[in-house]
Amino acid sequence: MNPFDEHAKALTRRHFFAQGAVGLGGAALSSLLADRGVAASVEARRGGLPELPNFAPKAKRAIYLFMNGGPSQMDLFDYKPKLNDLFDKDLPESIRNGQRLTTMTSGQTRFPIAPSRYKFARYGKSGAWVSELLPYTARIVDDIAIVKTINTEAINHDPAVTYICTGNQLPGRPSLGSWLSYGLGSENENLPAFVVMTASWTGRKDAQAIYNRLWSAGFLPSKHQGVALRSSGDPVLFLTDPAGVDSATRRRMLDALARLNRKHFDLVGDPETQTRIAQYEMAYRMQTSVPELTNIAGETKETFELYGPDVHKPGTFAASCLLARRLVERGVRFVQIFHRGWDQHGNIAGDLPKQCHDVDQPSYALITDLKRRGLLDDTLVIWGGEFGRTIYCQGALSKENYGRDHHPRCFTVWMAGGGIKPGIVHGETDDFSYNVIQDPVHIHEMNATILNRLGIDHWRFTYKYQGADMRLTGVERREPVKALFA
Repeated sequence: MNPFDEHAKALTRRHFFAQGAVGLGGAALSSLLADRGVAASVEARRGGLPELPNFAPKAKRAIYLFMNGGPSQMDLFDYKPKLNDLFDKDLPESIRNGQRLTTMTSGQTRFPIAPSRYKFARYGKSGAWVSELLPYTARIVDDIAIVKTINTEAINHDPAVTYICTGNQLPGRPSLGSWLSYGLGSENENLPAFVVMTASWTGRKDAQAIYNRLWSAGFLPSKHQGVALRSSGDPVLFLTDPAGVDSATRRRMLDALARLNRKHFDLVGDPETQTRIAQYEMAYRMQTSVPELTNIAGETKETFELYGPDVHKPGTFAASCLLARRLVERGVRFVQIFHRGWDQHGNIAGDLPKQCHDVDQPSYALITDLKRRGLLDDTLVIWGGEFGRTIYCQGALSKENYGRDHHPRCFTVWMAGGGIKPGIVHGETDDFSYNVIQDPVHIHEMNATILNRLGIDHWRFTYKYQGADMRLTGVERREPVKALFA
């Protein structure tokens, strides 16, 4: 027995039956589930698994506004007025309770309490507390659900961001967007199912690095990895034909290359060869669709004013949010915007207001724009980072300025649209914003909630790899947070 021949045969058979299942299973699913509102979402899409969605989805697509670095929850959403009387007092050991610290503060002789220097007020029917740093977000509290008790085990950036984006602290797993592309496919054959943007920022200059494994397909077929949109040059690398190559020449070249790849597939049977053919075709179609997408000249003056003056600066968070709206209205399944610079170990008074200014009006504008266009009801929007910050100060402390270390035990995320109950505040932390005292939400539960709103039972959504059933939400069963369901 030749192991290479057997491997090729196994791949070829698997590929054949998988393709057969898509056709036959999709037809069967459409007839069986028509009365549950699932058939339409299956018929309208391209790709995806025939058994998904598992039930009628509340959201068709999602936008994730990722604040990379860890926003300070007690300076933005988790109001703790009692701490004003405890300025520079040591954090009680009964609160810290021997919890893990980073090496940046584990050597401190004291853990002095640093109350927020920012004013808070209550907004909306829920009476949600919001910092003066987020005046625009305060206007939409009746449209969002503020979750104050998100928690994670990871305490440093690299594993924490990898964990929340891929479900594991170790690299190599598929990201949330890749899982959605694999499971649900796309509603637009001319754009990727999963698009990523990395926005500019004005806060701390030495921001944490962003790496493409955060939008990697991991062990899933590579066609499901995120496609990064750039703010300068070609929006996507190599989108423009080289000098001397016209569209007709490119078409002939791709046709010839496809024939060679099909011969290679017949010989070897590697499914990634088929992925390569599909990606070449997608790149060709994107030469028309992406320039149309990124040309915002047709947007109204009212829309530009809604997103603010930065919307005209390519690569800003405002410009990225407008592109996110344009992407989802064109059928892109998942859009993720990374905004760096939230790692405020010091100089919160100088850096945090700049970070908030970057994202506050555009986040408000995105929700408002989606809502007025009738898209918010079936578009899920998530805002948050990889962990929170400590109530105790890192470095020098004054009433005017301070720094905060990483804190994984509780932090704030808000969600909107796509079947999320609007105008609520979920969960409660202790008087020091250090521990959860009511309704904890682990990041796996948050991801399970996201998948649920898109019609996916996270526990059944698996991919066989290295002999195990892999899933985004890990090996321990977690449940979606039903209190967030509209």
